[in-house]
Amino acid sequence: MNQRLATGAATKPGRRQRHFGARRPVGAFEFLQRARDSATGIYTPESFTIDYGIRRLGLQRFVLLNHPDYIKHVLVTNHANYEKGRLTQKMLGPVLGQGLLTSEGALWRRQRRIAAPAFQHRRLTALTETMVDCAARMADRWQEPAAAGKAFDVANEMSVLTMEIVARTLFGSDITDRVGDLRGAIVDILRGFGQPNPMDLMGLPDWLPRRQDPDARRAMRRTNRLVSEILDNRRKAAADRPDLLGMLLAARDPETGEGMSDRQLRDEILTLFAAGHETTATGLTWTWYLLSEHPEVRAKLEAELDATLGGRTPAYADLEHMPYGRMVFEEALRLYPPAFSLSRVALAPDRVGPVRIRTGDLISISPYVTHRNPKLWPDPERFDPDRFLPEQTAARPKFAYFPFGGGPRICIGNNFAMIEARLALAVLAQRYRLSLAEGHPVVPYGRVTLRPRYGLKMRAEKRPAG
Repeated sequence: MNQRLATGAATKPGRRQRHFGARRPVGAFEFLQRARDSATGIYTPESFTIDYGIRRLGLQRFVLLNHPDYIKHVLVTNHANYEKGRLTQKMLGPVLGQGLLTSEGALWRRQRRIAAPAFQHRRLTALTETMVDCAARMADRWQEPAAAGKAFDVANEMSVLTMEIVARTLFGSDITDRVGDLRGAIVDILRGFGQPNPMDLMGLPDWLPRRQDPDARRAMRRTNRLVSEILDNRRKAAADRPDLLGMLLAARDPETGEGMSDRQLRDEILTLFAAGHETTATGLTWTWYLLSEHPEVRAKLEAELDATLGGRTPAYADLEHMPYGRMVFEEALRLYPPAFSLSRVALAPDRVGPVRIRTGDLISISPYVTHRNPKLWPDPERFDPDRFLPEQTAARPKFAYFPFGGGPRICIGNNFAMIEARLALAVLAQRYRLSLAEGHPVVPYGRVTLRPRYGLKMRAEKRPAG
C-alpha cells in the first residue's frame, strides 16, 4: 500500500474546528512549498483516515504513521532503532545545540538525569505560588485594555506569561530583567531556522550549500551573549540555589568528575527557555480561542471556578477539585497540539505493522493528524472537553492522544506545563471573558509549533463576581 501524505481544507472557524491543509494530493514541488511555509499544509483529507502513508521526495523516503499501535512501536517498543535525525538537527540544532530536545544517546541520557530532579512532583508543587503570582500580575495588566475595549494579541501575552514563569521557577528571579531580550532573540532565531530546508527534505548531502538567514545569525549571537551574562552573574553571586540553573552548574560527570562546559550549559538553558515556554503559551492561546467560540463550555468552566474558588486565588490543592478546567485544556491540546509533528529516522530495517521500514526512512508521527482521526475520535472536528472524562480516556488506545510525545523521550516538562496552564487559566478566566476581535483571521501555522499565523487579537471583558 503506497499512500501519498495527505490534510483537510482551509475553512472559516466555526462551531467545529476545521483542519487546514491541501484539498487534494500535492505534487513534489507543491509539497516542498507547503512544508516550508506551514507543515500542516502537506496533509490532505486522506491523511487523517489512513493507518500509514509512504512518499518519496528526492532521495528521502517518508513514512507517515497514524495508528496508535504503530506510533507506540516507534516511540516505545523499539525506540532504540529511531532517533530524531538530521532534519531535526538542521532545524533546531543551530538554536538549541545539543540540549535535551536535540541530543541523542549517552549525552541525552546524562542531561536528562541532571534535569529530572527539577521536574519532580514535590518541586513542582512548591513552584505553583510563583505561577499564580505571574498570572495574577498579567490579570492586573489587562484591566486597562479591558476597560477601554481595546483588542490585544493573546498569543503574545501568553508567551510573555510563560516565559516569565520559566525564568522565575527554573532559573531564579535574578534573570527576570533579561527575559524580554532573551525571548525576542529566541523568536528571531526560530523565525529563521524553524522551517525545513527543501534540500534537507529531499535528503540531499550536507556538503551542498544552504542559504542561511543573516537576521537569525545575528539573533543567535545576541542570544549567546545573553546566556553568557546569565552564567557569569550566577557564578559571581556564588549562590547555591536549588533551581534548575543551580543544578546544571553543580552537575558532575560520575566517571570524570567534570562539570558541563559553557557550551553544554548554553544549550540546556536555551532548550528549557524555548521549549519550556513556547508549548504552554501556544496551548493556552488556542484554549482562549476555543472558549470564545464555545460560550457553553466557557460557562461551565466559569461555574466550576466560582464553585471551587469563590473569587479567591487558586492553589495547587484546588486543581483536583477543578477537573473540567483540565478537560478543557486537554481538548484544546487535542485539536491544536503545539508540538504538532514528531519525526524519527530509522537506524536499521524494521517492520511496523504491514510497513517495511528501511534504514534512513524518515518516520513522521503527527499528533495533529492522529488527534483528528475519525476512527479514534468520533466527530473529531468538534470541540468537546467531555472526551476527557475518565471513562472516555480509559476506553481509548494510549497513543490516540499524545500531545507531549511518548516513550523515553516524552517531554520532561509535561507535568510542569499542565499545572502551569491550569493555574493560569483559572486565574485569568475568573476575572475575564475573552472574545475574538471582529474580522481577525484565525489560521493554524505549523512551523516549530502550531501557532495562529496572524496572532490572536482578542478583547477582554471583566467578569461579574461569581
